[in-house]
Amino acid sequence: MDTTVRLGDFLQARRSRLRPEDAGVPTYGERRRVPGLRREELAMLAGVSASYYARLEQGHSLNASPQVLDAIARALRLDESERLHLHDLARAHQPRGRGRWPAPERLSEAARQLLDALPDAPAVVVGRRSDVLAWNPLGHALFAGHLDPAAPDRAAERPNMARLVFLDQHTRELYADWTSKAKAAVGTLRLRAGQYPDDPALHALIGELSARSAEFATMWADHRVKAGHIASYEMRHPLIGTLTVTQQTLSHGPGPNILVGTVAAGSPSRAALSLLARAIAPVETPNNNRVSTR
Repeated sequence: MDTTVRLGDFLQARRSRLRPEDAGVPTYGERRRVPGLRREELAMLAGVSASYYARLEQGHSLNASPQVLDAIARALRLDESERLHLHDLARAHQPRGRGRWPAPERLSEAARQLLDALPDAPAVVVGRRSDVLAWNPLGHALFAGHLDPAAPDRAAERPNMARLVFLDQHTRELYADWTSKAKAAVGTLRLRAGQYPDDPALHALIGELSARSAEFATMWADHRVKAGHIASYEMRHPLIGTLTVTQQTLSHGPGPNILVGTVAAGSPSRAALSLLARAIAPVETPNNNRVSTR
């Protein structure tokens, strides 16, 4: 999709969700065809001309300054993630020098060291497209125990967290509130699509999910943005039952992120996670050779 269309669609979607009464715009009791703000009302709130804002939303104005974008973000009441996404969309049409094409993703040594430092917490290294680049044993057992633990080592077979959420029945059943998890996955992909407008594999993933999942297509059309750095989910694991896991995304620069699951100390969830750790731990054989139970 053309980047100016993505910018216009985002602005229109957010404007349509902002009610006049929420923005302090008087309506004087008039009947309105749509619940959201009109273009001229949003332009007034942002301090720009109605004709300029209309051109921006229609993709005919491609040189909005950061100050104007921030004014529009304030008028739309965007949060920080949404504001940055707006700037990403506005920059997407600008000419890029060579080298902006996203490089192939690899597991960095720093990410590997961090993963090794978290043996007691489920952890997954996730790329910008939500591809799984690596996971520790507990991360594999909690999030995708039904998959080959060595799959992330084979680039062509790497699991994809967004694809699992929408297309994998095991993952769907893993979350008691699947819709909340699904919206978080879509919101994160929205951010990445704005940050990497020239990543064909990312946009191919979005196209695939839109074609194969009506739920994804509906959520994607909503244009919601969500950073998803931290959220708690009730998970229903087939081996250890129900537990509440706080999923936190650790970022260490422009490279892959690490998704870490934590549970409250002394809680039934901590006991359940400890049970899972014991279930996958290697056991001692009579000749003292360690054999994995996985």
